[in-house]
Amino acid sequence: MSTPDERAFRADLERASFLLGVADGRWRVISASGAIAVIAVRAKDGREYALRFDVSGYPAAPPTARLWDAKANAPLSNAEWPRSARSGRVGAVFRSDWKAGTALYLPCDREAIEGHDGWHTQMPSKIWRPNIGITHYLEQVHELFHCADYAAPLAA
Repeated sequence: MSTPDERAFRADLERASFLLGVADGRWRVISASGAIAVIAVRAKDGREYALRFDVSGYPAAPPTARLWDAKANAPLSNAEWPRSARSGRVGAVFRSDWKAGTALYLPCDREAIEGHDGWHTQMPSKIWRPNIGITHYLEQVHELFHCADYAAPLAA
């Protein structure tokens, strides 16, 4: 039997906004079991980056995600992480030096928002929005993978 947060998350996977992202090839669900989901997001170079989401407490509590190697079912090696072309936004979000790489440094991430009260006024559009759901998080990641600052990993 699933919990209310799991049911809410699965319902969001059926929303038109999420399914549009799937149909457009922006992201796809690799797996979803309990409060853990692995969703791949496509970058502008065609590379897919898997994110392992913990959606416990969803949607009232924001999810948290980390880069994931879906084939090995393990954290993605640092050499395979996306990087900044210009020492900008991509490198600021995908940081292996912050919380040992267990969360993305995004205002919509549960781990990142803690202690960053200023983000509510500095970046209000990037704060978690339960009414939009997981699509809000995925859109921000997809935007990073398509901005001028995105560069392929060193291991590429």
